[in-house]
Amino acid sequence: MSAVADAARGDAVGDARVSDTAVVRPAARLRGTLRLPGDKSISHRALLLAALASGTSRISDAGDGEDVRTTARLIAALGADVSRDDGAHGRAHYEVRSPGVAGLVEPEDVLDCGNSGTSLRLLAGILAGQPWTSVLTGDASLRQRPVARVATPLREMGATVEARRRGTLPPVSITGRVPLRAIDYATPVPSAQVKSAVLLAGLFADGTTTVTESVATRDHSERMLRARGVTLFTAASGEGGARVAIAGGQTVLSRDERVPGDVSAAAFWLVAAAIHPDADLVLDGVGLNATRTAILELLARMGADITVEPAASTTDEGAGEPLGTIRVRSSFLRAIDVAPSEVAAAIDEIPILCLAATQAAGTTTIRGVGELRVKESDRVAGIVDGLRSLGANVDVDGDDLSITGSMVLQGAATDSRLDHRLAMTFAVAGLIARGQTSIVGASSASISYPAFFDDLEGVQA
Repeated sequence: MSAVADAARGDAVGDARVSDTAVVRPAARLRGTLRLPGDKSISHRALLLAALASGTSRISDAGDGEDVRTTARLIAALGADVSRDDGAHGRAHYEVRSPGVAGLVEPEDVLDCGNSGTSLRLLAGILAGQPWTSVLTGDASLRQRPVARVATPLREMGATVEARRRGTLPPVSITGRVPLRAIDYATPVPSAQVKSAVLLAGLFADGTTTVTESVATRDHSERMLRARGVTLFTAASGEGGARVAIAGGQTVLSRDERVPGDVSAAAFWLVAAAIHPDADLVLDGVGLNATRTAILELLARMGADITVEPAASTTDEGAGEPLGTIRVRSSFLRAIDVAPSEVAAAIDEIPILCLAATQAAGTTTIRGVGELRVKESDRVAGIVDGLRSLGANVDVDGDDLSITGSMVLQGAATDSRLDHRLAMTFAVAGLIARGQTSIVGASSASISYPAFFDDLEGVQA
């Protein structure tokens, strides 16, 4: 039976809502091998670092969602020559020819980051060290996402950063300083994006810039900078924290890179198979960076039948991003407690983990989810409203969620709130819910996973 009965495609324009709706019906079984889109986090960073490097960089199997295309457009506006070719399985190949840092140019217009918070925050770190004024904006959703936590360290480094609502929301104006001041910065909230922005700004600082985190976040920036000739020093800090230092004035080298499959995209299929009564899915070429695999550990703790086979080699010897094949089958899940540090490590996967909790015996508690309120949407409100509409037992107490399973879900109308992760979560729910489930704003999935609904049908063939 086809999962998607209707998925009229649309786009968000300004403050208008996406008008498309997908309808998903329960699946008799799930089978197949999936090749996931290229990792979004790595794709963004590969493009930005290619713009900083003099010469030609080739990026294979990059994510082809709208967010990554946005970053490609942004670096072109700064003077890089960017070409893109379609790849298989919703991936793309980029060739970036850049004059390097010395050849970057002042953008002629406002830099539109669309829906991509990663593009805005990481690019802000680069622009803070340039001798001009730039303005960064985005769509209606991005203009509601806070920028103070990245603006604060950049101001400490000497850049002039202004934003609306007393400096808290985009658009953001950045007047760079040359050179920036090196700082020793402790992030108040663990954030790989803030860490990366400060490290990128540190390349333009006079001295050594250090970032300390209470919880170690994903380390793609550190790996990729090293692969491009930049020296960084890292160390553990406290219990589960990390400290990384970068000296200013270093040169970023051009290089070629192949991007592994996105583990955040894999999470939707991990949960889909685990909660479905007749499922056996294989996910090929998935990135297995230890700073990104918390979702695997959490699902394994719930009892998910998951096997991981690491590949014999990494995606490329320089960047050293490990990858492998994951197999997941129908499982009996049990409730777990998820600590705030685990939420920080699996922040993008929490919505789909909440769906898994609806099918787990007992009550799952997920503590410290406040950061989800300032993502592409208020994901706490979105997941609570959506799961409740499907008949799930979900309670909220401040920044803590409690979800009691195992519940028989009933098909219902759900609202993605133009948030790609909510759209895909509710679509997966539709595979096991009785009746049909509709998802308003379904095409928002294309922000990170353009082929998601095609794959959703394919695993039922």
